[in-house]
Amino acid sequence: MHHKYHVCGRCAMPVMQLLRGAVKHAGSGPRCNVQRVISAARGVSSSSRHFGKTHPPSCADTDHPKVLITGGLGQLGVGLAKLLRRRFGKNNVILSDIRKPPNHVYHNGPFIFSDILDYKNLREIVVNNNISWLVHYSAVLSAVGENNVALAKEVNITGLHNILDIATEHGLRLFVPSTIGAFGPSSPRDPAPELCVQRPRTIYGVSKVHAELMGEYYHHRYGLDFRCLRYPGIISADSQPGGGTTDYAVQIFHAAVKTGCFECNLRSDTRLPMMYIDDCLRATLEFLEAPAESLLSRTYNINATSFTPHDLVRELQKALPVLKITYNVDPVLQAIADGWPMALEDGAARRDWGWKHGYDLSELVRTMLTHISTGNQLAQAY
Repeated sequence: MHHKYHVCGRCAMPVMQLLRGAVKHAGSGPRCNVQRVISAARGVSSSSRHFGKTHPPSCADTDHPKVLITGGLGQLGVGLAKLLRRRFGKNNVILSDIRKPPNHVYHNGPFIFSDILDYKNLREIVVNNNISWLVHYSAVLSAVGENNVALAKEVNITGLHNILDIATEHGLRLFVPSTIGAFGPSSPRDPAPELCVQRPRTIYGVSKVHAELMGEYYHHRYGLDFRCLRYPGIISADSQPGGGTTDYAVQIFHAAVKTGCFECNLRSDTRLPMMYIDDCLRATLEFLEAPAESLLSRTYNINATSFTPHDLVRELQKALPVLKITYNVDPVLQAIADGWPMALEDGAARRDWGWKHGYDLSELVRTMLTHISTGNQLAQAY
């Protein structure tokens, strides 16, 4: 695979260090200094464009992409790895995280320790494994981020910069999820269009707007194949909540089956957009596989269903009439939710790359109860 900065063993790394320094410190010095660094890099390069537009073969040119998933032990990483491995082969999809994986994850396919704040290690993984797609799930979520802003800034912003530079240097197809949290109280809420005022009031939301804009800038400036979906709240039976504001919609299912009681931390009338995980993973794969020429945008909303805690309880009570719910509103979580959209307008995704959701509220509830009940029966059998 030809890489743009493979000029010689002595000069390739210094050039990238200069470039990374220029990007990292662009806000702290005169603009002309950054421009001189980029111009110097161009002089060393064999092309006249910074990072260049010459990409290694993508999935359209080879049988299968080689995929790296960062933050792979979170809510979505394991599920996406399973889907991608079925499509592209077990060894073509590498999960990575800073935590030790459970045994079943470790034995189901390649796993690598990777800290996105360690630029050198991340770069080595991409090069040594001939990565062509990078799915960047590493993030500190909304509620956790408000309790640790410094950590959220480091992971969600500094880590993103590392990912962008590496993906650009090596011509990767880069997917970075965004969120309903990228909108704010001044955004239209029902529904939120793709292009509107975005003034989020959480560090999570701010970091995601930053990711959207930086990714689109790298696409237009350097030709990076950047792709981003604004996810609604994601509901899954197979993973534990990770500190997000929409986590109640996962927790309530487990409580309903195990105890028949649930205490909700949001008001009963808090309407938020939600999506079953199978829809989310399928949307991600379809978006990753979409031909670049069909994408009129680089950041898309995707939507499935919207409901309140009251709506969800009413649907659950059709199967579990004894379910009791109480409300103990968390003011921090409620303030976050009140600044988020009630629905997402996703006509562009449906037009440009054929997005269609498969799960409405009733189907979502039926599927979640089936999975959780089956899991409890298996646990009791052992």
